[in-house]
Amino acid sequence: MRNKKVLFTTQAAMIAALYVVLTMLANALGLANHAIQVRFSEALTILPYFTPAAIPGLTIGCVISNLLTGCMPLDVVFGSCATLLGAVGTYLLRKYKWAAPLPPIIANTIIVPFVLAYVYMAEGTIPYFMLTVGIGEVISCGVLGMILLSILEKYRHVIFKTEV
Repeated sequence: MRNKKVLFTTQAAMIAALYVVLTMLANALGLANHAIQVRFSEALTILPYFTPAAIPGLTIGCVISNLLTGCMPLDVVFGSCATLLGAVGTYLLRKYKWAAPLPPIIANTIIVPFVLAYVYMAEGTIPYFMLTVGIGEVISCGVLGMILLSILEKYRHVIFKTEV
């Protein structure tokens, strides 16, 4: 029992760390924030398909990333909530491989535009931000995430083993 908790915690911590590193890379390239966001880290949002440890891992990784990239406090809260909702949705739909990227795409496309409009007072309309954020999420979660899922599926019993 204790070894399962250690494994869960270790997986969650590694996922959080990967999320932060990939977000910082995207941030250095100017892709992590603003109206059009292509965070490489968002490809990791398919990981709840493999392990429930990805849910806290992604959420904590998002909180840390948003703090490190200088996001406003409400962005940290609501952006991280979008990631949490997406991760839970992916876990709940884990029986359907093709559905893995849909919850994070939907959660971010609905929540992040309001953050951009009301927290950052960005110029543009909610529908415009939904379009731009949605495009970035489709690229990050839909394309990159599904490529990652296909690669990891071959090694799922090694990487995401549940027994220690």
